[in-house]
Amino acid sequence: MKITTWNVNSLRTRPNRLRQFLETEAPDVLCLQETKVEDASFPRETFDELGYQVEFFGEKTYNGVAIAARQSIESVQRAFPTDETDCQRRLIAATVGGVRVVNVYVPNGSSVDSPKFAFKLEWLGQLRQWLASEHDAGQPLALCGDFNIAPDDRDVWAPDKWRGNVLFHPDEHAALKEFQDWGLHDAFRLHHEEGGLYSWWDYRGGAFRFNHGLRIDLILVTKPLADRCTGVSIHRDTRKVLDGEKPSDHAAVSAVFA
Repeated sequence: MKITTWNVNSLRTRPNRLRQFLETEAPDVLCLQETKVEDASFPRETFDELGYQVEFFGEKTYNGVAIAARQSIESVQRAFPTDETDCQRRLIAATVGGVRVVNVYVPNGSSVDSPKFAFKLEWLGQLRQWLASEHDAGQPLALCGDFNIAPDDRDVWAPDKWRGNVLFHPDEHAALKEFQDWGLHDAFRLHHEEGGLYSWWDYRGGAFRFNHGLRIDLILVTKPLADRCTGVSIHRDTRKVLDGEKPSDHAAVSAVFA
């Protein structure tokens, strides 16, 4: 099984890139973030044409998550059970092929002194609590998405410049450790110890050209999946222009499981 996570940064803006990726990489499960489309306008037909079922949870202009799969999608959950109906569309979960897939778009946090940063930490705490209360770390589970957190120095092009700022703050790292303590493993680090491999590059300042990036798109897995993980790849080409279509500022990331 190949599971891919990708912050597409507006689904309807990048139809060619999405179609090409599904045709060439053919992931079994695709978790999308920042779809930025209301459910009534979701382009389901693209997925139908390529043989994918899809479930989505979106809103206009901001946020939005979706799970597409080449087999049956079961037991779909949208948002936390305690969320209001008008909550931000940041979480969707489903079971595919016996694997519980949780797709998240973690709040960015804006800046450390912003109320949005406190909301980010609160949201991560709610995610951790929900996992512990409704899931079993001894079962196959993949927590995928744009975490808006770079785990350690290897995941940041200039650690000393970023340290203490949003995306690379000790409070964010403490939140990530709570997921690790619950029983999740960073699938990427099971196969790559080196630094300099990133999944996000700012549109400004030639960041992609100079590889001034961060690895903030993660696939965290329980031990049953960690034991089956045979490789993880960052699809750097998805950050490049395709047929004049501006790319997302994120690259897709895939993990393969035997």
